[in-house]
Amino acid sequence: MSQATGGFVGKILIIDLTNQTAETIDSEPYQQWGGGHGMGSALFWDYCEDKTVGPFDEGNVVTVCANPFSGTPVPSASARVEIQGIGSFADPEWFTRSSMGGRIAGMIKAAGYDAYVIKGKAPEKTWINIVNDEVEFHNADDLWGLDTAQTQETIWDYVTKGTPDGEWYTVGTTRDGGRTTQKPAVMCIGPTGENLGRTATITHDAGHHAGQSGLGAVWGSKNLKAVSFLGTGSVSVADPAALIDLRIEFQQKFAYNVDDPVLETPNPDAAVYGFITRHPGFNGIYWNARDMISRPYGCQGCFRNCRHNFDDGVGNGIMCAASLFYMSADNLKDQVRAADLQNKLGMNGFETSIISYCRNLYKMGVMGPGKEIESNLPFDKFGSWEFAEAFIKAIAYREDIGADLAEGSMRAVKKWGRWEEDSANGTFQYPQWGYFYHYDPRLEVEWSYASIMSERDVNEHGLNWHVHWMPMICSMVGEEPLISAEEMVNRLAASTTLDDPMCFDYSEEGIYSDATIEKVAWMRHYGRFWVQSMGMCDWLWPHLIEYASPTGDPTPATPDFEPRMYKAVTGIDITFEESLEMGKKIYLLDRAIWHMQGRHRDQEVFAEFVYSLPTSAPYPLPVFEDGRWTYGTCMDRVLDRDRFETVKDRFYEHEGWDVSTGCPTRAALESYDLGYVADSLEAAGALQKG
Repeated sequence: MSQATGGFVGKILIIDLTNQTAETIDSEPYQQWGGGHGMGSALFWDYCEDKTVGPFDEGNVVTVCANPFSGTPVPSASARVEIQGIGSFADPEWFTRSSMGGRIAGMIKAAGYDAYVIKGKAPEKTWINIVNDEVEFHNADDLWGLDTAQTQETIWDYVTKGTPDGEWYTVGTTRDGGRTTQKPAVMCIGPTGENLGRTATITHDAGHHAGQSGLGAVWGSKNLKAVSFLGTGSVSVADPAALIDLRIEFQQKFAYNVDDPVLETPNPDAAVYGFITRHPGFNGIYWNARDMISRPYGCQGCFRNCRHNFDDGVGNGIMCAASLFYMSADNLKDQVRAADLQNKLGMNGFETSIISYCRNLYKMGVMGPGKEIESNLPFDKFGSWEFAEAFIKAIAYREDIGADLAEGSMRAVKKWGRWEEDSANGTFQYPQWGYFYHYDPRLEVEWSYASIMSERDVNEHGLNWHVHWMPMICSMVGEEPLISAEEMVNRLAASTTLDDPMCFDYSEEGIYSDATIEKVAWMRHYGRFWVQSMGMCDWLWPHLIEYASPTGDPTPATPDFEPRMYKAVTGIDITFEESLEMGKKIYLLDRAIWHMQGRHRDQEVFAEFVYSLPTSAPYPLPVFEDGRWTYGTCMDRVLDRDRFETVKDRFYEHEGWDVSTGCPTRAALESYDLGYVADSLEAAGALQKG
């Protein structure tokens, strides 16, 4: 791969917490990985000497990586960082990932770094202040115990020396530091992370969280409260004019036109239409918070602005699961307050969703004062703010049942002796690695297959918006799907470059087909490179079907825009197919790390309900049955255990992994210039001979 002429600022910051030192290395050797996830995996491989350590071991390494698009005008791709290390949440505790948007990636680049690496453990509670080339280690005793909002506000005041909002101030201690009106971009943990709660997030600004990984608890174990970045530098790009032209072209073709919306529906508040027209302010609570006083808010460089900022500041930036976990609240304001509290305490929104299961145990007489599972939480006031506050704080501070739930819901349910029964009967549906049921693992199999053959809930919506949400929401509001199932699969086949509509057949036969395996591989490779390494928000990318272009042109952005933007920023000319090969290389390295940790194919199995509990509610997906395409309801489905094992066999072969173990083969690794990884696997006894 040729050398980039833009997009990178050239340095990676290596932070040694144990010795309270910082040094920089040249980022050029790591630029071949793109940025973000690929760069983070490569850095983890090089800097984590023992990849078998636990998440709270001093030898664990955390990488935080921006990417070439960070801080540039690439639409819905300039804000995100990828955070990696051995996470505390999953069971087992794999090397894992999370990400966040906001302002953080652009500010890291403005300070002069493409990434930073955290090694060791601080001898005292610590926060780190980075202003351009200056790196300072500070005692964090006065920050410990503060919530994430209080922590950031305190750091802002320290760095800006109390300068009022919007006014200019001098940056750093040198005369060349420059001036800015910007607040530092801070990543921090709350009390949940301080108390090593495995559900802990790393938080930035009001509503940006690295959540599904437990890396917030890893920071807590390292005595690291926060890392603050402030920079006055800039990011050069290879072809600024081409990049601006692409931004304008994208805006004209795909952005919501508030003055002339082209999609008229009897039900414009339905969630799918918010997505399709990229309606500002659309998010997880759009359809029931739309009457609250708010304005749209988005990450740096995004034209879509899918979040809310509310008039009272409570719940700013809340999104998706974090906003929805307390839908049983007596009123909407308490639902928003509950989300706000969990964000401030630094807690993952999917894990607080255990609230309903706990209430069911209470109603069954299993949980409560003097019951089998002792709890003094006020379950009799479920739905009130009082209950939500008590429940959330119990997890953050490890009180009552929160002491168990702080270890992760699946670990808690196992400790309570209810895993075997409740996982089998569907009362407790956590399909893989201790992660929450996100989309039906028996049906939307590119999600579940990708998750079980990775290390966490995959959380990539590129196909999900179309194959599931569009027909689902249309049926919920009593309308016909916007396009037929046959048109959908043909358009998806073209935009993904898979070229086979059968890749999108979710029939009982289709989910085990070779075409589905191709789709899953495409999802992993696109996700690893464009979404996770180039920071492209998965709520927009891949852009596979255009329903409502202001120009009337139905041609989507993918696969044309991604390589064009990559060339404009980096100066490197790649094809879409080459980008997928880069994603496959990154996935191979990740897979090798998991096998260094002891991974085996026998662990890649779902919870019992996936195999034995039939689906019972309509779940529309495109299916090819009786010679024609329709949106099937997919009722009474289970995943066939034996057929899934054959899917694993064929997927392993497709990716170049050993069928008996799931470990990448030497031949596959060497074909991607990863022979040194094969050598390490062989030395560790993980690589099959022959």
